[in-house]
Amino acid sequence: MADTGTTPGTGTAGKTIGEATTDTAPAAGRPRRKIGEGPGRLIVSLYGLFTVAAGSRSVFQLIAQFHRAPLSYVLSAVAAVVYAFILVTLVRGGESARRIGIVCCAAELAGVLIVGTLTIVTPSLFHDQTVWSYYGVDYLLIPLALPITGILWLRRAAPERAEAA
Repeated sequence: MADTGTTPGTGTAGKTIGEATTDTAPAAGRPRRKIGEGPGRLIVSLYGLFTVAAGSRSVFQLIAQFHRAPLSYVLSAVAAVVYAFILVTLVRGGESARRIGIVCCAAELAGVLIVGTLTIVTPSLFHDQTVWSYYGVDYLLIPLALPITGILWLRRAAPERAEAA
């Protein structure tokens, strides 16, 4: 077996497999900001949990109860897809994934605000709860807080830009 110059459990350039970093070099001796480390791990974990929770709930409801509240169940499925997409961008890391993650978190926040407001203003549209109903009150308002936290974290994980002299 040929020596590739990496240690077991690592990929190219000695990075641990699955390690998410930004694509640019560290600024002035500062280490790279890793999306999935520190508070980022909690955000990744919550997006993983919500992907599974919203996804499994919506799959069951779409299969067994679609006739009761199709709009609600389709919106829950959309939420699960958005959560999954954000999860993938957070795990993947890198500058392009970070930018896509910010856009997706903003779209998620818009969805939570629109659906949350519609469930208050016109509850007759929703014959059953969605993940985003009443701003996610059934989920301890985490669906409202998560995209805001995600945007703030992804912005913080941005690579330092060299300022023009």
